[in-house]
Amino acid sequence: MTTPRPATTLSAADARRVALRAQGFLGAPNRRAGVRGVLRHLGAVQLDTISVLARSHELVPYARLGAVGRKTVEHAYWKDTHAFEYWSHAACVLPIEEWPHFAFRRRAYRDRPHWHHDLPDGTYDQVIKQLRAEGPLTATELGGAKRTSEWWDWSGAKVAVERALMYGEVVCVERRGWKRVYDLAERAIPSAFLHDDLDDKECLRRLVRLAGESLGVGTRADIADYHRLKAEQVDAVIADSGLVPVTVEGWGKPAWADPTALATPPRGRHRTTLLSPFDSLIWERARTERIFGFTHRLEAYVPKQKRIHGYFAMPVLAGGHLVGRVDPAREGRTLVAKQVTLDGVKAAPAVAQALVEAATWVDCTDVRVERVSDPDLREPLIRELTRALA
Repeated sequence: MTTPRPATTLSAADARRVALRAQGFLGAPNRRAGVRGVLRHLGAVQLDTISVLARSHELVPYARLGAVGRKTVEHAYWKDTHAFEYWSHAACVLPIEEWPHFAFRRRAYRDRPHWHHDLPDGTYDQVIKQLRAEGPLTATELGGAKRTSEWWDWSGAKVAVERALMYGEVVCVERRGWKRVYDLAERAIPSAFLHDDLDDKECLRRLVRLAGESLGVGTRADIADYHRLKAEQVDAVIADSGLVPVTVEGWGKPAWADPTALATPPRGRHRTTLLSPFDSLIWERARTERIFGFTHRLEAYVPKQKRIHGYFAMPVLAGGHLVGRVDPAREGRTLVAKQVTLDGVKAAPAVAQALVEAATWVDCTDVRVERVSDPDLREPLIRELTRALA
């Protein structure tokens, strides 16, 4: 691919501010648009089974809007069909108007020759028939989610309904006790969006543009990672996506930016908050290191004895920088910081502020710090926490 010569050069600091603004962490948030506004702004919000303070799809709007009610978050996603769940960066909540742009992925699943789970004859048609007659239903209501207690040993009904979800014949209309609730797409998706009319190139062009807008500025790898596209898919459409080539000092790789972001000075108040490890600001490790000089790794699936920062270490964002980590837990109405890592004593006020705000959001009245990676920073952190809780 031949890349046009960039007309714009950004400093590393400017690129960081553009990225923060694009992700909703710099400038006044659009509170009138609320959670739905955050979802449309980001283009995708990742789902995950882990729940410590809250689930990741709740933490993402909280990080940008502050203490928005958790029921408000769920209603914003699922009530009146404003969103759907599908495979994007991972399993994600996506704005409903993006349904047509995932037609390329639905077609790829339909053409897939091999699957990990066998599908018993007739089961697929039976599940569709049952959903048409009785839906919306969970996998349990469709006949059981698993054949045995093993997590991977799905029942025939579960295999069928998940296959139908990938094909686009079925959609997840809500989560109930973290179980997917399925219904027929023809019933759940507004008719204006319920089609696969767009060819692959048009779908990819839209998703590349959307990723660029959500990132503000990014390399090809950054843009591809946002919706888990292949590099060659990005190359095929990026010239026609509306993104513009830029040079970012210190990045060492070609980059593209949203022209609207370049034309809008990234000014305003910086958000101070705990971030979900699955927040789209820090999805891609190489990008996070390049922009923030911060190595981010989820250690939930790392053996306990090999963890460095903790099971669900949440990066702390303050002043446009990642200034520490907190591995949280809850005991009754106490938020427990099992382990805190600070980027020097100057980070203590911001980390204390983030902890107290998060505690208030999840209805905790106290904060307890168990361990600080640098013992010399424990006293300054406790002092700041005492002030913030007063």
